[in-house]
Amino acid sequence: MEEEREELLEKIEDLLSRKQYAPLRDLLLPMEAADIAALCGDLEEKVPLVFRLLPKELAAEVFVELDSDQQELLIQSFSNTELKEVLDELYLDDTVDIVEEMPANVVKRILRHSDPEMRKSINEILKYPDDSTGSIMTTEFVDLKENMTVEDALKRIRRTGPDKETINICYVIDEQRHLIGVLSIRTLLLAEEDDIIGDIMERNFICVQTLDDQESTARALSKYDFLALPVVDTENRLVGIVTVDDAMDVLQEEATEDIEKMAAILPSDKPYLKTGVLETWKARTPWLLVLMLSATFTGIILTHFEGALMSCAILTSFVPMLSGTGGNSGTQASTAIIRALSLGEVRFSDVFQVLWKEFRVAFCCGICLACANFVKMMIVDRWLLQNPSVTPMVALVVCVTLVGTVLCAKLVGCSLPLLAEKLGFDPAVMASPFISTIVDSISLLIYFQVASALLGI
Repeated sequence: MEEEREELLEKIEDLLSRKQYAPLRDLLLPMEAADIAALCGDLEEKVPLVFRLLPKELAAEVFVELDSDQQELLIQSFSNTELKEVLDELYLDDTVDIVEEMPANVVKRILRHSDPEMRKSINEILKYPDDSTGSIMTTEFVDLKENMTVEDALKRIRRTGPDKETINICYVIDEQRHLIGVLSIRTLLLAEEDDIIGDIMERNFICVQTLDDQESTARALSKYDFLALPVVDTENRLVGIVTVDDAMDVLQEEATEDIEKMAAILPSDKPYLKTGVLETWKARTPWLLVLMLSATFTGIILTHFEGALMSCAILTSFVPMLSGTGGNSGTQASTAIIRALSLGEVRFSDVFQVLWKEFRVAFCCGICLACANFVKMMIVDRWLLQNPSVTPMVALVVCVTLVGTVLCAKLVGCSLPLLAEKLGFDPAVMASPFISTIVDSISLLIYFQVASALLGI
């Protein structure tokens, strides 16, 4: 696949260098917009020339798929007429996304060449909070009245449909624009022409509000397998719809943000290769500083038990293994719970059920690891490496600590994300680096307490 892409890219560059624009246009026309946009990412300054070879509708689709840097490059190279042609072909929500990412001077130019109705709609959507459903909705939908006949409805769809983002689902409103029903195009096509919309529409429907969190709206679309969801205001007036393509973008952004937080990185909305060194440094350093300082507790514990370590130095060699196993165990539990929280599978009210399950899982994992570790210490450390300091009692101390560490790690790993969710924080913040630091301190305390009890140090 990658080889085919390279060959295609070479062919495009060859045609551009020889100014063979007609064959190049014929080469691009059968391609999907997303594939053309991906190729444009490697063409750099030649993008405007390739863009001008495309028909208006395909050009608009490609424009939406380009990253913000390429969009800005194109807008700067457009004449006023070209800019207006592209804007006329874009759906409202795509235009809003572009406006949100562009510099102020580019935004002014976009708004200046948008028609008054679109400019008003853009400004209305931009007023909604960034993470709200209203910020990702589009106002381009088909609305019908309940007293219409099917024939009248089809005429309206044919007249207004070409400018709408989707016509698969139509929305029935009253005189005050209150949403009272939904109707699929399938139902319309199968109905008799003189049937009344109010008689065949679906009155039981699911809708979201403009100020609802956009991630929960995206999850609702995924849960119910809808292509679009109606958006209403606080008075149940229909103001827009959210389509599945926008929901997929939201879920991707949220997943990326969660992954970055779980790795102790401040979220960034730029692709990796387009993020500068200083920006990357700023995103990573704060959490590293916090984690470094929090590791001071581990140092305090080691200092406190320095005498115990000196009397049985072999214990020191097993500290990294205990810390690593504890961190990995906590990460397993936290990852599973963070995913379950994001999918709505668990809530804070399930905390005791979650703790009980993780306790049993941790006990089984701990016993398994302890048995394997005991065999390893006796065969490898004592026999093969001929280390007489590794006595059965030392091995027992390490193995008992291992069971306790895994138990604590999994309980901490599953409970902290639930607590964060309850307190209104992002559960992803309570992920592997933070949990590992807590577990390290707990595992050391368990280790030295067990050593004191069994070895008398």
